[in-house]
This record gives sequence, C-alpha cells and structure tokens, in this order.
Amino acid sequence: MSITHFDDLINAAIAQPDAQRLLLVFASVSLSNSASPAQRAAFEAGQGGELTPVMCVDKSPQELGSFAALLSEAAQFGHDWGIVFAAGMSGQGGVAPSSDEAEPYLQQMVEAVKEGMIDNFIAFNREGKAVALR
Repeated sequence: MSITHFDDLINAAIAQPDAQRLLLVFASVSLSNSASPAQRAAFEAGQGGELTPVMCVDKSPQELGSFAALLSEAAQFGHDWGIVFAAGMSGQGGVAPSSDEAEPYLQQMVEAVKEGMIDNFIAFNREGKAVALR
C-alpha cells in the first residue's frame, strides 16, 4: 500500500494483523536569523528551514479516525506547526501498546526530530499529504 496521505496511514495501521499505536510529533518550521539570502529565498519557496518539535501524542488508529479529526484536535493546543512526523508501534494480536508503553518511544522520536534524524518517520504537511524532507 502506498501512503500518500495521512488517512492512508490510518487505514494501513488498521489493516495490520497486530493492533497498532501511532506516534506523532508535530514540528514548527522556521528559518534561522543567520540564514543567508539564498536560504531565505529557498524557505520562501517552501524549501529548507529548521524543525522544532512543539507537541507530541500517541493514539490508536481508531482514536484518530481521520486527518481532519487530528487537525481539529491539534488546533485546540494553539501550537503553530508545519509538519507532523508519524511512526507506528505494533502490539500483540488485538492488543495495542498502551500510552505508558509508547511514552519512551515517543520521547525518543521527539529527540530524533530535534537532531534531524527523521529518516525512520513519515512526514505529513498540514494538508495531510506525505512529504519527502531532505
């Protein structure tokens, strides 16, 4: 299954033989004050910038429901974000990992985003479309 939208991720997680918990890290996208004119131009064109985690959450795919529902819930927290990183965590059979079990992995994910180590995550923009970051 090709994941091109966040809703595809939810459907793929639901279809897994073992119950899943999705780990989500929301990051703001900004430009450093010391950015060069070329970096500023690239940023204005939608490329480059710095990622800063602003909030995180773990949810079952069923709790999420849809990207629209996630957007609505995220808006309640008032953080400006531009990218949400997602990863999955498998349970056993019909039992998904608990939030307590997911917490250390979610914190590792936040640290990985801070360090720019994002290759193991799927990134989605504010429209829910999967994006490739370099």
